Amino acid sequence: MSGIDARHLVSASAMFSLEVQQAIHRAAETGTVAIQGLGVSRPVPHFDELVFLGAGLVRRPVEACGEGCKTNVTLGTRHAQRPIQLARPITLAGMSYGAVGYNAKQTLCLAAARSGTSLTTGEGGITDLERQSNGAIIYQLTPGRSGLHPDDLCHAAALEIVVSQGARPGGGGLLPAAKVNERVSQQRRLPPNTAMYSAARHPDWLDADELSLKIRELRELTDWQIPILVKLGATRVAEDVTLAVKAGADVIVLDGMQAGTGSSPSVFVEHVGIPTVAAIRQAVEALQALGLHREVQLVVSGGIRNGADAAKALALGADAVSIGTAALMAIGCNRPIYNFDYHKLGTEAGACHHCHTGRCPVGITTHDVQLEARLDVEAEAEHLQNFLQVMTLEIQALAEACGKRHVLHLEPEDLVALSVEAAAMAKVPLAGTHWIPGV
Repeated sequence: MSGIDARHLVSASAMFSLEVQQAIHRAAETGTVAIQGLGVSRPVPHFDELVFLGAGLVRRPVEACGEGCKTNVTLGTRHAQRPIQLARPITLAGMSYGAVGYNAKQTLCLAAARSGTSLTTGEGGITDLERQSNGAIIYQLTPGRSGLHPDDLCHAAALEIVVSQGARPGGGGLLPAAKVNERVSQQRRLPPNTAMYSAARHPDWLDADELSLKIRELRELTDWQIPILVKLGATRVAEDVTLAVKAGADVIVLDGMQAGTGSSPSVFVEHVGIPTVAAIRQAVEALQALGLHREVQLVVSGGIRNGADAAKALALGADAVSIGTAALMAIGCNRPIYNFDYHKLGTEAGACHHCHTGRCPVGITTHDVQLEARLDVEAEAEHLQNFLQVMTLEIQALAEACGKRHVLHLEPEDLVALSVEAAAMAKVPLAGTHWIPGV
């Protein structure tokens, strides 16, 4: 090895890492676009780069015992006669029957109702479980119109028009054939074992003016009783929020690029959209420019993992957060059991993102009868209730430490950033300075 640096024989190229090489080999051998579940795999600026300034002499903390901090939130106060009343500023995001199995759907329904929060149907229409639920069900209207039926509107506490989602802004949905069993095919009106590709845009409106007409039509259908939400993948946030509000939305649901997915092209998941922490302040500033911040509520989703993430989103100006992947983790996703089945997928517990295969080892994102039976509905519903309660307590504790008696009193002044990038995106000072990059 004389004259040769041995390090060059064992290190991959910085540009063509082992992962990049493997992706090229896979594409060359199969001729197909890579599909993945869960969310973005590479690190992007996130809530971990923000910290709270607790109270001291300048501000007095709130005593949890005696004074306390309220957590209730109301969504849809702008036009709806029956806005949604939530006990906590946390909702469950849209996870369709198809993307998740029947037992998982039942688990989510039970936990949402028992926790005093809402559950969004996801694409594929409303299931019998959601029709029978005594919780607040938000009915998604997606471009694919899969499983949509006007008669089901009477079961909804709100309607959510999905313009795009954080995992694939500008792209359509995909339900692999492996997930379309007899029950899913009836729900979505598809032949069994047939892949479903959803449209990237709605067929009956093309721009914000036509969206306004659609919202008016939906209000007439529901007698102006329930809120109309508009869900946006985080891209051109200020412009999209402004147009959605002018079209008549009661609530904006803003989905950052860290949002999860049951099945999406990897190129979308990894390379389209902007981080959630960067999107929130743009949305809030757009609402403030319209004079409608807090009158039009902002629900933020995409990478919310715990109460600290949620509290930081509220401090940046959100009214509530929505969780999807974290909720699935709470009911067993990637739990280190059934390791043999993880190995058959070529992965390990904790690193599995094979939701699209229909072979979920813990029975969540599958319709295989034997795999689905592994999910204990009652036990996992209790686990998700516990998780939602812990998140709520964490939000309260942080709000109280900042001297707030309601979680919606948190504000940007309560935060500083640990990196220049996070300071610029969130528009809060870099820690130890008064400097906000770009301001």
